[in-house]
Amino acid sequence: MGRQDTPNSGAGRNRSPKPAAQRTAAGKTAPRAVRKPSPAVYRRRRLFAGVALLLVLGLIAGGVATLTTLTGGAQQASSAQESGQDPSGQDSSTQGTTGAQSAAPSASPTATPSASPTCDQKLVTVKAATNKTSYAADEKPVLSLTVTNGGKLPCKVNIGTSQMDFLVTSGSDRVFSSADCQAASTDLVKTIAPGKSETANFPWPRNRSVQGCENVDGAVAGAGYYVFIAKLGAKVSPPTVFQLG
Repeated sequence: MGRQDTPNSGAGRNRSPKPAAQRTAAGKTAPRAVRKPSPAVYRRRRLFAGVALLLVLGLIAGGVATLTTLTGGAQQASSAQESGQDPSGQDSSTQGTTGAQSAAPSASPTATPSASPTCDQKLVTVKAATNKTSYAADEKPVLSLTVTNGGKLPCKVNIGTSQMDFLVTSGSDRVFSSADCQAASTDLVKTIAPGKSETANFPWPRNRSVQGCENVDGAVAGAGYYVFIAKLGAKVSPPTVFQLG
């Protein structure tokens, strides 16, 4: 018995592979095609590249300019030191002389004279006092005029008899004044220190007087209360009361 071929054996040996196109058509997925960028994307890329290039060029230019300035300043300073000048352009060899000349006038400024302070005459006061408050019939009162400097500076004050007046009154009656019969008046200027005083005493013989030293026929002050006021130029003291017996 000879070999019998199966009906499909020859077909199986003679089967060749299908082309790729046929496989794709048979249901397999084909590779996705690459999508080209749109013109707008190309424009944005070119714009970004241009801006980046400008920034790089600007940084390079700025660095070169700064380096040039620093190099030029260093060269100028070196040249100025070699030529004897300071960087501001002044000659350092004459700078010290000029400074000394300009400082010379201010080293000894002219002193401006100032007015010396003077005392306040309003602070010079006058006070009247008696050595007692009451006197017997045979006692003579001692009247005192005291001038005091109440300021903080020394004061020159005329305490001569030309300025003094020891005035005694009783009510509206002008009893006595040392200026009525004063033979001669003199000036006596004294410097009174701050807080210090000068005192002049006048023993009153209890007589009466009138202006011009007219004769009052030896009239004397009787018993009673009297007021004593001391005057020094335009300054007038507060009144002091005393009693005669």
